[in-house]
Amino acid sequence: MSAHLLPAAGRTAVPWRNGGGVTREIVVRPEGADMSGFAWRVSLADVGADGPFSSFTGVDRILTMVEGTGMDLAVGRDRRLVDTPYVPHRFPGDLPTGCRLLGGPVVNLNVMWNRGGSPVPGVEVLFPGDRVSLPGGPTVLVVALGDSAEVAGLTLGRHDAALLTAEPATLRSTGPVAVIRVGP
Repeated sequence: MSAHLLPAAGRTAVPWRNGGGVTREIVVRPEGADMSGFAWRVSLADVGADGPFSSFTGVDRILTMVEGTGMDLAVGRDRRLVDTPYVPHRFPGDLPTGCRLLGGPVVNLNVMWNRGGSPVPGVEVLFPGDRVSLPGGPTVLVVALGDSAEVAGLTLGRHDAALLTAEPATLRSTGPVAVIRVGP
């Protein structure tokens, strides 16, 4: 098994393309790709004010609120109330998307990928006390959303991540954990 620790402490806050918030990239493929050249990307984003989301042509995304009271999103002509933590919401990243905060800042886990690429990522949030066997690769990303988690011999603190490839692993947590299945 290949397991790589991706510590939260080493992430740099980068302004959104539209300047409306900041994002902290957890992992991107291909490694080192910029915002216009990624196959897939996972990040944590701080949303501190109402306003538009950046548009990403040909990109789909899954947004999961992990901190805060919520947002009212307008995605194209659809409205989405994002007021329950840890529920993934999938939508096209190239539709105009506006956000109205419901009660202060939020933090979102964002999974983005180029439409038409393979495979399409999936996001599942597991809760404390769950002891779960994770399937083997090609790639599984585990992000600790609570205080700690253990997977593949690694101990994760809040917002730390582990990138797993190849073989199955066991996950234990004391708080919510996002499990994201992505491609190579």
